[in-house]
Amino acid sequence: MSSPSDAASNAMISSTKRVLRWSGSAAPETADDELAIEEPLEIQVETRPISVTMRTPGRDEELAAGFLITEGVLDHPDQIRAIRPYPRNEKGNAINVLLREDVSVDLARLTRHVFSSSSCGLCGKATIDAIHARFPPIASNLSLAASILRQLPARMRAGQASFDRTGGLHAAALMDTEGRMLVLREDIGRHNAVDKVLGHALLKGEIDTSRTLLLVSGRTSFEILQKSLAGKIPIIASVSAPSSLAVEFAEASGQTLVGFLREDRFNVYAHAHRIH
Repeated sequence: MSSPSDAASNAMISSTKRVLRWSGSAAPETADDELAIEEPLEIQVETRPISVTMRTPGRDEELAAGFLITEGVLDHPDQIRAIRPYPRNEKGNAINVLLREDVSVDLARLTRHVFSSSSCGLCGKATIDAIHARFPPIASNLSLAASILRQLPARMRAGQASFDRTGGLHAAALMDTEGRMLVLREDIGRHNAVDKVLGHALLKGEIDTSRTLLLVSGRTSFEILQKSLAGKIPIIASVSAPSSLAVEFAEASGQTLVGFLREDRFNVYAHAHRIH
């Protein structure tokens, strides 16, 4: 597989807008404000479009690879021959994944699957049992100390350089059981940030995701849990609330789900035995 370029990591992720700023009872003043850039990315397999997602430009190779992991298309970097921008798209908003000749993909099924829903992964298209037919529930002896878990939001927040500038990006990070941050990615979409960290793990081949925790900056939805299951991640934590379906999915999938991880408190919604 050709190595993905890091050039995309230097893509422009924010733009400056002149705004009228009000503060308290003082007269409004004009000021510069940075906005998180949102642009479409068309993900292709062998030049065939399979998905369009709204994302923050940068790390597009990781986003494409992570998306294909969570759709059950890929599980090993050797399956990829190359990932490169589609040359006919001058704005750089299309990326093409080329697979090895021995990798079989039903592109018609994948296209129908993806385009039947705009941004919610498998939501509304499959039951939990159907997902488990593709991604089996997790059986893992991984455990994490509560004292370390409490430290993780501050560590992730310290790494959110783009959020500091725009205030408009979500973050996802993979952490080890010692609390070390292995990779962090930011994006305007929570699901894209998760795809990017999973894509990084696949392409670099240096992270065993089955021995990690996924921390996300926003709420945990069904989609986040499904993507984590595809990535074999046993513990998922968030600074915000989970949805009811996310909790149901975590219980059925053997995943530990932590919510409202803030300051010195948190809730464990499923498989609490991994937190000690």
